[in-house]
Amino acid sequence: MIIFIHPFLALSQNDTLKTIDLQEIGIRGFKELSPVTSLQERTFLIPIGGRKTEVIRISDLPANIAEKTGRQIFAQIPGAFVYDMDGPGNQVNLSVRGLDPHRSWEFNVRQNNIIINTDIYGYPASHYSMPMEAVERIELVRGTGALQYGQQFGGMLNYVLKSPDTTRNFGFENMTTFGSFGLFSSFNAIGGRVGKWTYYGYYQNRTSNGYRDHARSDSDAQHFSLTFAANEDLSIKAEISRSTYLYQSPGPLSDQMFRENPRQASRFRNFYSPEIWVPALTLDYRVGPNTHIQWISSIIYGKRGDIAFPGNALAIDNIRPETNSFAPRNVAIHYYNSRTSELRMLHEYKLGKIKNDLSISSRYFNNINDRNQRGRGSSNTFFDLSVDGNFENELTLHSRSLAFAIENQIYIKDNFTVSPGLRYENGRSDLTGSIAYLEERQVPQEILYDFLTLGVHGQWFNDKGVRIFGGISQANRPVLFQDLVPGDPFARIAEGLQHSLGYNTEVGIENRKHKYLQYNLTFFRTFIGNRIGNLIDVEAGQTFVTKSNIGDSQTDGIELWLNGVLYNDSKAKISIFNASSYMDGRYVAGTLRSGSENVSIVGNRIESVPEWIIRTGLTIELGRFKSLLQHQYVSETFADPLNTIIPSPDGAVGSVPEYHIFDWNSSFSLSEKYVLRFGVNNLLNRQYFIKRPTMYPGAGIWPSDGRSVVVSVNVKI
Repeated sequence: MIIFIHPFLALSQNDTLKTIDLQEIGIRGFKELSPVTSLQERTFLIPIGGRKTEVIRISDLPANIAEKTGRQIFAQIPGAFVYDMDGPGNQVNLSVRGLDPHRSWEFNVRQNNIIINTDIYGYPASHYSMPMEAVERIELVRGTGALQYGQQFGGMLNYVLKSPDTTRNFGFENMTTFGSFGLFSSFNAIGGRVGKWTYYGYYQNRTSNGYRDHARSDSDAQHFSLTFAANEDLSIKAEISRSTYLYQSPGPLSDQMFRENPRQASRFRNFYSPEIWVPALTLDYRVGPNTHIQWISSIIYGKRGDIAFPGNALAIDNIRPETNSFAPRNVAIHYYNSRTSELRMLHEYKLGKIKNDLSISSRYFNNINDRNQRGRGSSNTFFDLSVDGNFENELTLHSRSLAFAIENQIYIKDNFTVSPGLRYENGRSDLTGSIAYLEERQVPQEILYDFLTLGVHGQWFNDKGVRIFGGISQANRPVLFQDLVPGDPFARIAEGLQHSLGYNTEVGIENRKHKYLQYNLTFFRTFIGNRIGNLIDVEAGQTFVTKSNIGDSQTDGIELWLNGVLYNDSKAKISIFNASSYMDGRYVAGTLRSGSENVSIVGNRIESVPEWIIRTGLTIELGRFKSLLQHQYVSETFADPLNTIIPSPDGAVGSVPEYHIFDWNSSFSLSEKYVLRFGVNNLLNRQYFIKRPTMYPGAGIWPSDGRSVVVSVNVKI
């Protein structure tokens, strides 16, 4: 972009007009060298120095954002493991460093810095899911950033929504998307500024028939925010968000079924639908030149409904001759009411000549999670949550906790910082209710949380963009509601479950400012003691899943990100990126029962942890045209800690083969107001699957999508 200024200056003296012509000045602006950058040293009132951080600017991505194709959105995040599970674009399932991607629940997930994990103690999955068309950028802080955000092993994942053009009273944006398999998405947003008031809102609706048979998906989402800037130091923001979808779940497949036809369904009467509301109030106040306070109060309110015909992929859901009707389905309805209040303060001060950033925060959490399971549903074929009689499981988990965190970033020199910190969290969950197929004494009554986590981070950097960083931080994963309650008679819970405690450590070097080659090289270790996992038993052709502490795991790895600018001038740019990770994730302690024997799993690979994830892309920009050809390789993984290779008849266990996927996405900017996007996902139509889940949505193979075409038109007025 080039801006030319050719003004004249008029001066008046004694009624005489004097004119001075100024020489023409050319100001040339350049785009960022890569769509991925890093966070500032102080982000959301938290000293972030010494951590590995990444910021993905969504507007710069030629990616399939309507369906939230994770391998494209997180393409330049080395080690990002994305799992396709809930149909086109309903959820983001992301993990890093050998963790579980299920609904990103190993992260502290946020929107505009507001926590959106449904229930951090009961079920920390993020059922709320905003449209990616509304997101301006995604911020990721790896595991060693857990002290301030919470003690999750994954770290923090923050989706920052778009902000309005404050130079206008009213602005409008529309993005309409059409694609294969009946995809249609319409995103509409308004925003602007009137006096001291700023507003932004959107409405999105998306429908798709799905790649597989009986995999229809309908979703919609809304958001509205209103900000009042009382003065330069004080602002108050109120916002409310909602997301919901109805997904017809086609069921898992066995290996034989997958080979015969990966698009077939084993179910056509299974449905899943969450509806989540997130109202929030944010107070931002700069007390003085050196002190900044932020208070956020938010609620996650809603429910999810699940209808399923039980059994594995081999169980056939047909009309029963004796009744001339289908069997009744199982119905589960979960209600969520999570209330969170977070207060943060950042204070800049000096001790002698040494500058410091002191961050203090507190978080209060109060949640009621009602779980109703195994209700006798109807024999209908459509979405119907009606229940005949009572639920077999009727449980309530009431959780309360209070956490405090303190961290001090010390500038030993202007370019050398050390940040020690700690976090203390205390709370409890009371479980009440009944489970029909368990004796009442077996229902846990109380879960205590008493965690003290410590950490320290440091960094050195120079004016040429080189930064060396490293740190270590403790982390934990508490025993969750779903760990203590078997979902059906085929699920089992081991006695004496314990919290998982461990740590994250990393050291790396990066330069994101070099003109021709930007890079990040990181070595890491994630240790999880008393890891909670699933033990798989197959008896008489039926798979049983037992939740248990299965041992200690350790993932050592290397993450490498390279972005090379091969050619760059005002008319064209050619660049190539590589985001690779090597993960040696293994059990270092643990014994499991296999048949009638106890078998050591020491040295076995952690389930669903690929040794290699490699993504490479070539980007060409010619004026207003941008095109990206991307390749992703993911190596073989295992579905269980025993590293079973030969698949079971129902596909619940066995190896997951390696796969290669090519994607091609392009965009053309007709002007600043009109942008056309075109993409081909899975260019070579590879038939593959990512993992064999042992929990929702069902044990077995869940095929990923084959080749599809997506076209989007973006209009801004």
